[in-house]
Amino acid sequence: MKLRCYLALALALVSLPLAAEDKAEFVDSAPPKDALSAEVAAALSSKAIKVAAGDKTVCEIWFAKTWTAKADFAPSGAILYPLEVGELVGVVRYPDEAGDFRDQKVAGGVYTLRYGQQPEDGNHVGTSDTRDFLVLLPAKKDAKAGPLSQEDLHNLSKEASKTTHPAILSMLPTSDKPAAAPEVKHYADRELTTLRVTGATKAGAKEGKLTIEFVLVGHAPE
Repeated sequence: MKLRCYLALALALVSLPLAAEDKAEFVDSAPPKDALSAEVAAALSSKAIKVAAGDKTVCEIWFAKTWTAKADFAPSGAILYPLEVGELVGVVRYPDEAGDFRDQKVAGGVYTLRYGQQPEDGNHVGTSDTRDFLVLLPAKKDAKAGPLSQEDLHNLSKEASKTTHPAILSMLPTSDKPAAAPEVKHYADRELTTLRVTGATKAGAKEGKLTIEFVLVGHAPE
């Protein structure tokens, strides 16, 4: 199979695949303020989600306290989530070097996670069933809590991957049922491992909940 375009591919955090004994849990760990702007740090939850493979920490993620949702959104076959392009979804910290789906290297460190959508152009036709993804940006260079443009997402993320291709986390369809606790899921048939979480949303004056699921470990055949 032809290698899928970077905008449709998942980021593999470590070469060691997660197994059934691996887990995700809330931990009392403040956001890494030394690696973040004050504005971004203030937008994050005071608790982290720690994902571990046995005794090894895969990553720690601090999600934003609230995600802004589109009030009139209806999911389609192409767009799953009611988020604005460039919206700050959270921050991730890798203790060790990570590798993405294209075998690009992502250095250990702190990155912002922002929502993005695959462009609708001739270069991306047929490359993915859906257009939702999370994109990684170097936290030191991403100082705003507000949304960024698609162009800024692309350009800053290339600094995370150190290539011409951004580093991204593929987002998957998931049940609307809220996740009481962060959940690691395994898809043996696709060799994917995902994280499923529920966060608070605000659409205008209306508050709600949104459950998202995205790939932590996995790659597609070439």
